[in-house]
Parts: sequence; structure tokens; C-alpha cells
Amino acid sequence: MAPMELNRRTFLAACAATAVGSSRAHAQAGDGLRPEDFGARGDGATNDTRAFAALGAEVNRRGGGTILLAVGRTYIVGEQPRGGDYGWTPVPILKLHHLTRPVRIVGNGARLRCQPGLRYGTFDLATGASVRRPMPNYRIEEIATPYRSMIWIHDCQAPVELSDLELDGNFERLRLGGPYGDGGWQIPASGLWLQNNRGPETVSNVLTHHHAQDGAMIDGDDRRSARTRFTRLVSRHNVRQGLSIVGGRGYDFAECEFSHTGRSALTSPPGAGVDIEAEGGKTNRDFTFTRCKFVDNAGAGMVADSGDSEGALFTDCLFVGTATWAAWPSKPRFVFRGCTFVGAVVSAFASPDPARATRFLDCRFTDDPSLSPTGTVFTGGEDGSPMVNLGQSDNILFSRCTFDFKGKGVLPWSWRATYEDCTMSQVSPAPAMTKGKYLGRTTIRGPVDLYGSMIVGTLVLNGKLVPPGPKGVAPW
Repeated sequence: MAPMELNRRTFLAACAATAVGSSRAHAQAGDGLRPEDFGARGDGATNDTRAFAALGAEVNRRGGGTILLAVGRTYIVGEQPRGGDYGWTPVPILKLHHLTRPVRIVGNGARLRCQPGLRYGTFDLATGASVRRPMPNYRIEEIATPYRSMIWIHDCQAPVELSDLELDGNFERLRLGGPYGDGGWQIPASGLWLQNNRGPETVSNVLTHHHAQDGAMIDGDDRRSARTRFTRLVSRHNVRQGLSIVGGRGYDFAECEFSHTGRSALTSPPGAGVDIEAEGGKTNRDFTFTRCKFVDNAGAGMVADSGDSEGALFTDCLFVGTATWAAWPSKPRFVFRGCTFVGAVVSAFASPDPARATRFLDCRFTDDPSLSPTGTVFTGGEDGSPMVNLGQSDNILFSRCTFDFKGKGVLPWSWRATYEDCTMSQVSPAPAMTKGKYLGRTTIRGPVDLYGSMIVGTLVLNGKLVPPGPKGVAPW
């Protein structure tokens, strides 16, 4: 899978193809509104927060409409007067809510960039100095943040569309205070927040980066029937998460990237590329990721380990763990088809019901450093650690998968996983505990302990045919 390269220059080039179409839309849209209509300058120096707030209020008054940003302009946003809910409470930037008519935000390659020098973290109310309390710290009156979300769209019934826009959190130029929450800096400051919308949502060609919390957050309505489509959402160098999904159903991601979380001036746990974690009594259901990348995150590339989450399909995706796990899919009905895993995988979901257990179909597992942007690959933490560490592994399926470990990588640790038509090799002398049920034809090269396995099909170990049947245990 070829890497997706996107910087400011290539982002603008990608947006240029849609600029003409957007101009036509402007000419045809009688209710089109621009931030300049409310006093914005878009000159990269003037703070345009109040103009965007007024623009959002007018769209809310109308119940929907079209927002048109100027081609390639930089709008400075973020304002935090003292007092309010927090010690320094942010002014909403573009907050759209309870819309009954479609809303369309046409970015035209414009950028929203956070005002440098604003506070983020916890600060002493009297002196304004940074404070660091013992964790957990829940002194909300000491919180400062430049914005809760640059764009916050919630409780809308009508379709939502957002395209061709850059959201720059400018985190490295903020004034950092102390931590807040149960660990790290759990203070709102995300690029895009979609919350409790019932209608379809379409997000395309959005670059969101260097936010003090998440590049994007989905807190959806898990009762809705509409679907949401993300195409080329690129989320990089954010502090806590590339994307958090804390509730909802029916979200499709294509050609997206969630990389380098926690790789700027600060890391706040979990530090994942994508965190699928239902919260607040909600559920997560029915997600698809196609040709997406999860690369070089401080936490797992993708983690699903808590909350009521179920059902995700990953097709032709790339997971690269440089310092920790490439993927952590510990929820039911997760399927990986044609994916590449560079770095170790942990905690797939085991179940007595094969339909609920994690399935890997036509996937590749490797420790090849040439596929890592840093030249390093996480191989499980210690020499001899398995590259797929399953713990409980009943009915976890590997079908037509390739395991190719040429460095320190060791073949999977499993007990009752199923291996079907796989090719497996390692050069490490560390013994692998790749125990399970073998179907079809599988070949293994390397030191592997098969005690407890069931050989149903054909298994060739280091050039020798392994007799069928159970290995040292009763048939299962």
C-alpha cells in the first residue's frame, strides 16, 4: 500500500481541484455566508474568533445554509476570557447545532489556526502561573483552553457536509500549564467534533493537526439510521488521539490517516491513532475503514478495549507500531481484510462464538524496518516477545495470512487460535508458542512449540510434514 503524503502544499493542490466547483456553488447558493461578511480578515494575523461565532449564530438562526471560506486564507481563531465554566473559558468558534436544513462548509483550502500564546492546562487563578497538582486533579476552576473544538456540530437532523479545510491547533506555540483529569491533559481542545447528529454527514479532504486533545471526535447518536462518510481525513501530531469514537453507528472511513499522535511537544494518554471507546452509556457499532493508515503513534495505532463497542471492518489498511502496539482490537466482530501490520499486535478478541472472535483475512505481519517512518519497529517490548500476543485466543482466525519476521520478531503466541492456509517464518532463535487449530495447508519455518495444537489439515514445519491429530492433549 503506497504511503499517503500530505503537507500544506499538497493539501492546497488537492483543494484546488474543488475550488472551481465551490465557486459555482457560491454563485448558485443564495444563502451562502462568508466569515468576511461578519468582519473576518483571514490575513493570518487578525483574530477572527468573534466573526466565526457570529457566522455560526446566523447559520443557527436560519436552521442551516452554506458557509464559504476564502480560497487558501488563514483565519486565526481561539479566545479565552477569564472566568466562566473554567478559569479561562474559550469563546465558541464555529458552533452549529439543532439545524433542520442541510449545512455545507466549503473550505476552499482555507486554514483555521489557533492563536499563538493562549493557555492550555491548569493555571493559578491569582498569578496566572502554571500549576502541577498531584493526579488525579479535578480542579476545574484552574483549567484553561483556547477552544473546546474549532468546529463543533451537534444535534442536527439535516445532512452535514464539510470539505477542503485545514484545522491547525498550533499546539507547540501555546502556553502549557499543568495536567488535569485522571492522567495527562484531559482538557477539551479538538479540531472537529460531531455530536448527536441524526442525519448523514460527509467529511472530505480535511487536514487536522497539532491539537492539544484530538484531531477529531465522534460522539454520535447510536440510534440513528443514517451513515457518515469520511474521505481523506488526515489527523496527525495531535496530543491525545488522532480520532476518538465515543458513541454512534454507521461511520465509513476511506483513504484516511491517523498518525504521529503524541509526537509533538506533549503526549497525553491513550495517545492512539484511533480510539474506539463507547462512553456515557452509548454504544459503538458498524464502522468501516478502507485504505487507511495508522502510523507511529505514541499509543496503539488502533485501540478498542473498553465500553460497549462491536463491529468494525478494516480493509487494505496499514498499521505501523514504532514504539508500541500497531493494533489492539479487543472488542467483538472486528475483521481485518488485506491489512499490513508492521509491529506487534496485542489482545485480539477471543470468543466461543467464531462469529464474534477477531478475524484476520489475507493479512501480512512483518517486522520490516523499511516500512516504518522512523526505521524502528515495536516487536513486543522484550527479546523473544511474540509479534501477535493473543492471551486467550479461542476462535481467533488467521486465514491466508503471511507472517514474515526477519529481525527480532517471533511468531504468534496463541492457544486455541485457528490458522488456515498461512505462511509463517521467523529468523529469531526464540521459541514461538503458535498453538492452535491448523486447517488447509500451512508452512512454518522457525522454532515453534506445537504442544496443545490440533492438526486438521496439512502442516509443514521446517520442511517436515507434521502428522495430523492432537498434539499432547485430548482432541478439541
